[in-house]
Amino acid sequence: MKTEREKMIAGEPYNPKDPELVSGMKAVRDKITTFNHSAHGDSATRKKMLDDIFGTCGPDCYIEPPLSVDYGFNIHLGRNVYANFNCVFLDCAPITIGDDTMFGPNVQVYTASHPLDAVQRCSGVEFAKPITIGKMCWIGGGAILCPGITIGDRAVVAAGAVVTKDVPADVLVGGNPAKLIKHIPPPTNQAAQ
Repeated sequence: MKTEREKMIAGEPYNPKDPELVSGMKAVRDKITTFNHSAHGDSATRKKMLDDIFGTCGPDCYIEPPLSVDYGFNIHLGRNVYANFNCVFLDCAPITIGDDTMFGPNVQVYTASHPLDAVQRCSGVEFAKPITIGKMCWIGGGAILCPGITIGDRAVVAAGAVVTKDVPADVLVGGNPAKLIKHIPPPTNQAAQ
């Protein structure tokens, strides 16, 4: 029989009030509080804190505090990821972020969701869907990424966009819901691909 944590990660309905999940949230909140008050600590100390918060955190990542997460262990950052102030990562399912990706301030990444049926929703049951963000992406300030989406390499999400569907590589999307604005020519530099 699966634990509530296993069900959560698998995208199945789960009970968020499960003691193991509640304990995990409380533990990461203590770590986040320490991180958020370390505003300008030395880079080695900040990196150690991020390694302790996230499931994986590649080299040269920089996260501006304050940061908010649900569990932390479900967040996986490639190398050289940057997130500006006030980013929120609700990581009930895995959030995977590729190398050289940047987030503007107030970006919200939501894997968590709730049933549409009111009776089920009121029962407290939740579910989650993973989010994958490719390499060399730019997620503009105030953008919201909804559960289950994938953003392709080098894509740009305009400030304030609400992304409800997958975004292909090498495009600019914007609006609510986000729609294709234009294609971006892929880089000619082989190292960037």
